[in-house]
Amino acid sequence: MKRNSIPVVDLFAGPGGLGEGFSALNDGKSFHIVVSAEKDPVAHLTLRLRAFYRLLRSERPELLSDYYSYCHGETTQPYSETSDDLWKKAGKEALCIELGTEEGNSALDQAITGALRSEPDKNTPWVLIGGPPCQAYSLVGRARNRGNAEYKAEADPRHFLYKEYLRIIQRYKPALFVMENVKGLLSAKVNGSLIFHEILRDLACPERAIEGVSDGVRYKIFSMVSDQSFSADDDPAKLDANSFIIRAEEYGIPQARHRVILVGVREDQVSGAMPNLVKQAVVSVEDAIDVLPKLRSRLSKQPDSPKLWAGNVGKLLDELATSADDYAMQDIATCLRQASANLLKCSEHGANIYPKKYDAETGSEQLDTWLMDKNLSVWLNHESRSHRIDDLGRYAYAAVFAELRAKSPKGHAEFMLPGLAPAHKNWESGKFSDRFRVQTRNGPATTITSHISKDGHYFIHYDPAQCRSLTVREAARLQTFPDNYFFQGPRTDQFHQVGNAVPPYLANQIAAIVLDYINGVEEV
Repeated sequence: MKRNSIPVVDLFAGPGGLGEGFSALNDGKSFHIVVSAEKDPVAHLTLRLRAFYRLLRSERPELLSDYYSYCHGETTQPYSETSDDLWKKAGKEALCIELGTEEGNSALDQAITGALRSEPDKNTPWVLIGGPPCQAYSLVGRARNRGNAEYKAEADPRHFLYKEYLRIIQRYKPALFVMENVKGLLSAKVNGSLIFHEILRDLACPERAIEGVSDGVRYKIFSMVSDQSFSADDDPAKLDANSFIIRAEEYGIPQARHRVILVGVREDQVSGAMPNLVKQAVVSVEDAIDVLPKLRSRLSKQPDSPKLWAGNVGKLLDELATSADDYAMQDIATCLRQASANLLKCSEHGANIYPKKYDAETGSEQLDTWLMDKNLSVWLNHESRSHRIDDLGRYAYAAVFAELRAKSPKGHAEFMLPGLAPAHKNWESGKFSDRFRVQTRNGPATTITSHISKDGHYFIHYDPAQCRSLTVREAARLQTFPDNYFFQGPRTDQFHQVGNAVPPYLANQIAAIVLDYINGVEEV
């Protein structure tokens, strides 16, 4: 028996990557977001805009032209007089609140209570999704904290934001929840104990965690890539914690993103084991982004124009090619000269709304279906950054090196040509060997992180003639955001939103398994 569309509450939503995967399943007919919450005001702009798009699609598709007019730059706001009511409804669904504060928790409780009460079928189960902030668990964040003599993990409130997620589970008892976090969660400790073990125990028995009693609703926690599961009375030390890690590149995501995904099922809803995700063919960086228009970088701290850019960068590449000849690196010298000759083919630097022919095939039929939108005649958020001229030489050299050696060059030993070493006192220490990293053409990208918002050194485009870091749209494609997903705010904020999100196409695969599982419970 088929159930009605299942309500979803999305906490710590960011721009909505996890929610997008659920809400897009079966063209939006299987799940619908009733509440999403995000504290960052710029990410919230994107979250609300996407909520509005979903409402148009499901309730008034004849008005979708309002959304596309906004995407195409024809209007300055995404709604018209006839769709203004749906824009207001999107504002009630997508909340800009901070969980853990009295005001934020109160607003969330009112929204969840009102949304679940308004569902036409009170017996329809509902699903909680979300990923509590991960800075305190991430390996990079922990390394940074170790450099702070006054840092105490037990005093860092970010370690305990999952308890805001737990509070909703305990209070509202969803039939199922999906929680995402970085794999550093598995090894993070507070007061000498693994935080992952505490989280498992709390999620399995939220009443015990919050009220101190062992009775009440319990949950069984499943992995989606193994047969591992955890119940309230199990010993977490006996688990293989790594079995909860999903390696996104194994499931059609053009990115090596490894994250912990926990699926909790209320014990009265448990019906056998949770099916695992089905592996898909590997999608490369080139598959995902090579179709995008070729852009040049911009010159920072000096006059910039297509002619000045080509002249300055061309001279730099020719000088590097001559140095490569001197170092008996003729193959690199040849490719640098070819890149120099091709610079003028990349004379534009893009725009937040880039009005070019929309021709977006990746070569992967499944991914094309997911990404492409024939109603879109622009590339959204495809605008190059400005870079210093000396960095452009490093970018071009690194891209050529990666093309010929099938790996990104590392450290001073592989950036040996004169003029490539940055003015960094620790450059030859080995601590910064990955400071300049190319996303190689033929494999999945490295993890797209929020760090991409700070600089482009870790995310260099593989084409030396473009001589730049990735654009927001290229990063979004590697994260599998649909092409019609319009990121709001300044470009730095757009990068931050993309880097912090769950890949929507992966979330969509998780949603399909969750739907089948819930429907299976109904049949039983």
